Amino acid sequence: MSPERTLHILGMAGSLRSGSYNRALLDAARMIAPAGMELSVFDLAPIPLYNYDIEQQGIPDSVRALKVAIRDADALLIATPEYNWSIPGVLKNAIDWASRPPDNPFAGKPVAVIGASTGSFGTVRAQLHLRQILMALGAIPMGQPTLYVARAREKFDANGRLQDDEIREHLHRVLVALREWTLRLQGRI
Repeated sequence: MSPERTLHILGMAGSLRSGSYNRALLDAARMIAPAGMELSVFDLAPIPLYNYDIEQQGIPDSVRALKVAIRDADALLIATPEYNWSIPGVLKNAIDWASRPPDNPFAGKPVAVIGASTGSFGTVRAQLHLRQILMALGAIPMGQPTLYVARAREKFDANGRLQDDEIREHLHRVLVALREWTLRLQGRI
């Protein structure tokens, strides 16, 4: 099979903050995506808190859109902050909604996990926890390379643009690896 078709990567940021470093990391990824890859970012803000009563009344349009976006993507790029040694509730909530039966769009989906934090550990624990969740859903998280951006305030400017060349190069390596990982899993290389 040929790797010629452009890969569509769906990005999700685990933070809703307007100045989110994780959203800025996805914006940087979109700008430096390698040839043959396009990245779009899904805004998790409209996803309501999961409630079975709401689900019984009908899947909210925002959740339906998320499920379709995940299903239609060739791979996922999730940027997560770390809250209390784990992933933020907004990200877990979106994952819970999207994975509800009867369909689970995460099954068999290649995923790269990255993250930025103002702390000195750079989302190591959150990423490990997120990988556990993704594996439980049948997604296929990429093992290497990883990207843990520590002390994010020093890496981005006041407008949220990534200013650190080393992080930018590392992010590019993650994207190149995700492209190869996805093509390999799709049987295209």
